[in-house]
Amino acid sequence: MSTHTEHQAQQGPEPLDVNDPRLSRFDIVQEGARRDDIEIVHYEPQVVPGSKAERRLTRTVALMFLLTGVFATAFLVVYIWWPWQWEPGTGGDKLYTPLLGVTLGLALLGIGFGILTWGKKLLPKEVSIQDRHDQADDPEGRKITGETMLYLADEMGVRRRPLLGISLLAGLAPVGAVAAAPLIGGLIEQPHKNNQMFTTGFQPGEGGKKIRLIREDGRPIRPADVSVGGQLTVFPGIDGGVSNLHADSPTLLIHLREDDAQKSRAANERKDHGDYMWGNYVAFSKICTHAGCPASLYEQQTNRLLCPCHQSQFLITDNAKPIFGPANRPLPQLPIEVDEEGFFVAKSDYTETIGPDFWERP
Repeated sequence: MSTHTEHQAQQGPEPLDVNDPRLSRFDIVQEGARRDDIEIVHYEPQVVPGSKAERRLTRTVALMFLLTGVFATAFLVVYIWWPWQWEPGTGGDKLYTPLLGVTLGLALLGIGFGILTWGKKLLPKEVSIQDRHDQADDPEGRKITGETMLYLADEMGVRRRPLLGISLLAGLAPVGAVAAAPLIGGLIEQPHKNNQMFTTGFQPGEGGKKIRLIREDGRPIRPADVSVGGQLTVFPGIDGGVSNLHADSPTLLIHLREDDAQKSRAANERKDHGDYMWGNYVAFSKICTHAGCPASLYEQQTNRLLCPCHQSQFLITDNAKPIFGPANRPLPQLPIEVDEEGFFVAKSDYTETIGPDFWERP
């Protein structure tokens, strides 16, 4: 008899029938823990259900989730309706990026503090130790797993504290919209509104007045100012033409050698840009089509223009086609001519978008 008793003590109590309707959900959870060799060392509810402390903590967590929803909604309002296009001076456009950062940061803080408070203050404290082992699955094991998950849901207290569930939904729904906003942002407003993607400082003025090409100090440029094989950075001859107000306008004016100019004209003809050059002079945007860096290192022996940031190279004699590096679109070409006073002017604005216009890439 003593031997049988010792054997029972080693094997532990007989397994419970987990399908017994008299068992509570926690009884099934305990049975599952026992079968998995889990010892629940400590289990202690932190608050008494229905107590003032529980109601106070519930309101605190709900407030954090609701604040999350408020700040996430504010992010969406700023993202969609706040003026974002740069303007000179101290306008509201200067607050666009800071407001996006502040509202999104506060929304994420609300989620974090809400979840931390919920887990640290409302959920029971439990310390368990488990001996790991391999064990085949069985119907009772699936039953135990399902009841354990339902029990965890009960312990979270959403049913008993409906305010938590409502506030969590109200707070996280705007956060989901925040995550989707950048993906659909291009559909909210037409990116070509007011034709801004095709307008630079070289856009003809009133009455079709053509814009002169000028140096950084404002002086206009004659053909004799650029030696054969040389190049010069030029800007639109308008108010603020050399400032950040027209940061999309810097252009490289190049005086090609005769043989190279013939190759460039032939390439222009293939692209229906036959009248874009004036004599042996050609002009291309300095804004790299990869990431908007200044493509300004011109190697006259090979007619390659190098962007020093990410090493993209463009072949000037072939419509500034990219031949190396990450850029995959040619530099736009500016149509040029000389006016009656002998100064370079832009025949029109650029006919292609400037810089890394991702939505226009082939």
